[in-house]
Amino acid sequence: MSDGPLLPRERVEIAPGAVHVPDWLTVDEQRRLVAACREWAAGPAPMRRTRLPNGGLMSVQTVCLGWHWIPYRYSRIAEDVDGQPVTPFPDWLGDLGRRALADAYDARAARDYRPDAALVNFYDGQARMGMHRDEDERSDAPVVSLSIGASCIFRFGNRETRGRPYTDVELRSGDLFVFGGPSRFCFHGVPRTLADDDRQPALGQGDPPHGLRGGRLNLTLRVTGLDG
Repeated sequence: MSDGPLLPRERVEIAPGAVHVPDWLTVDEQRRLVAACREWAAGPAPMRRTRLPNGGLMSVQTVCLGWHWIPYRYSRIAEDVDGQPVTPFPDWLGDLGRRALADAYDARAARDYRPDAALVNFYDGQARMGMHRDEDERSDAPVVSLSIGASCIFRFGNRETRGRPYTDVELRSGDLFVFGGPSRFCFHGVPRTLADDDRQPALGQGDPPHGLRGGRLNLTLRVTGLDG
């Protein structure tokens, strides 16, 4: 982890173009996204653990919208799952992405933002994401990241190396993180997911407000720059 304490719960620019906006999603918006993610996870190209070229399986489970991500390229077909067409990217999710960019940056930056793909990742208590760069797109438009459910430690680094310097940020349910501009191709990852036991209702007292009992959902909206 980074040497300093975790950042306070206020809007913070972690690095030029990398902005954390806590509590951005309302509870109703979180519930809508959870319900939508359950539908998307069922297919036609369902949620799966992605197999890497070295044969290993990622610990997160992923379903894609608009374009299907296969390490390290995009396809309109879920070639590594069931060969079905990927679920279309919904217009309302693009509207949400533009509003996110307007709030993280400004209205001018959001005006021409047209995401056409989303990766929806589900983290259980043991899942993590190694340090990587989102560089399979042919566009340098910002990535919009939304978190729902359990908190996590999100590690945001630099453009040159997977190691230091980096900053660790606690992302909680409803948080927004945007990285673009000079930070668009920085390394980042999730070294651990937090249990969040103190923030969940007691056993038998119903679901948490966002509707996701256990685990974490992360939606990342991207502009692929691809045609067809």
